[in-house]
Amino acid sequence: MMERAPLPALALTTDTSALTAIGNDYAFEDGFSWPLEALGSRGNIAVGFSTSGKSPNVLKAFAVARKNKMITVGFTGKNGHTLKETSDYFFCVPLGATPPIQESHTLIAHIICDYCENLLATSSRRTGRSPHRS
Repeated sequence: MMERAPLPALALTTDTSALTAIGNDYAFEDGFSWPLEALGSRGNIAVGFSTSGKSPNVLKAFAVARKNKMITVGFTGKNGHTLKETSDYFFCVPLGATPPIQESHTLIAHIICDYCENLLATSSRRTGRSPHRS
């Protein structure tokens, strides 16, 4: 594990209270867009995973993210080009079966996180500042 300052991040999939309340009172497809509407702002990064590229909750969240001037990173399988249209960065695993697509997404996401963590740590060592504070 790398020693570094904490970085701001939020997984929208982990707040089961919010997900079920939004799903019950509005619609399941609003489960990610509502929190992004409240919390997302210019320069934030929204990452969405949809094996099919057609998941309404992810597509709606990306629409809100783009409205809020967020950067969008989409992960899909072979036929996921609907999500590509709203992604600034797009990773398509060209397979049709869900398990290997999702396993590949996990590997790619871990590689990206490791790269970013090293990049931010190098940057903070160079400037002497935490990467997310001015």
